[in-house]
Amino acid sequence: MSESKAVIFGCMGLELSSDEAAFFAETKPWGFILFGRNIDSLDQVADLTAALRESIGRSDVPILIDQEGGRVQRLKPPLVAHYPSGADLGALYLSNPEAGLRATWIMSRLHAFDLVRLGINVDCLPVLDVPSPGAHEVIGSRAYGITPDVVARLGAAAAQGLKAGGMLPVIKHIPGHGRAGADTHHELPHVDAPRADLSARDFQPFRALRHEAMAMSAHVVFTEIDPDHPATTSSRVVAEVIRSEIGFDGLLMSDDVSMNALSGDFATRTGAIFAAGCDVVLHCNGVRAEMQAVASRTPELAGDSLRRAKAVMAAFGAPDDSHEAALREEFAGLMASS
Repeated sequence: MSESKAVIFGCMGLELSSDEAAFFAETKPWGFILFGRNIDSLDQVADLTAALRESIGRSDVPILIDQEGGRVQRLKPPLVAHYPSGADLGALYLSNPEAGLRATWIMSRLHAFDLVRLGINVDCLPVLDVPSPGAHEVIGSRAYGITPDVVARLGAAAAQGLKAGGMLPVIKHIPGHGRAGADTHHELPHVDAPRADLSARDFQPFRALRHEAMAMSAHVVFTEIDPDHPATTSSRVVAEVIRSEIGFDGLLMSDDVSMNALSGDFATRTGAIFAAGCDVVLHCNGVRAEMQAVASRTPELAGDSLRRAKAVMAAFGAPDDSHEAALREEFAGLMASS
């Protein structure tokens, strides 16, 4: 793993092309990520993850997916069940806290049943953002609630459910995307809230889950902290907020480097991400020319970043002895009661 480049790449389609396999063999990315374009059938996904691992000769490579439930669910029916959103789980929690926590844990445990058998071992969940009135709906129903305490409690349950299934979570979008007034896929949002308000509300769920192994950054400018750079490319936000105030010392990956919230060409964006102190850059769309530009500015994992990457690999555990059918029945009952 010490020879791995500090990057997570996607691929273009349902199968790994010989050209892609050769590129990955040369660049040796630390991990991969799948999207809806990569999914047709269960057997096909399992074959694709096996091919990705074979391309770099690492059986333990992290393969990520965004499988939250609600409107962000890359694997969909009929391949897997349709799962409720974070807001649905939060609503159950408000009416019955014990049931809400249990349902949130079970849903993540069910994600693990769905994903591990396909060779996927990291879920980009939980969403720890706390939405504010007037914010863009890009987070919206993905959030567990509108108070940091509810978000932290349910986020912790979701993370524990994944780990019980032998997967690892990625807490996102650190240090908080809930006030953003724009969708970072399309433009760069600026948050003007006072730092004290951010600390008391937005940062709190991340502080509560700071010991998780991985986090994904927010492409959001916090003007009181760094008016010139989004968190992803802000050395001040990374050092002063994420590493110091929040206390997160796990592997920090960028959100997708191809989002329009970031400026400059792909080499420039990549260099800025590493200069800010992120450990790993994430590139999702599988476009070869973009990946080559990202790879050109991506170092091999070394120093603290290598230490954190090794800690991620050491954090994978064996799944518990939960029975899938019984958990699915219990989950259906809990959600019906809401």
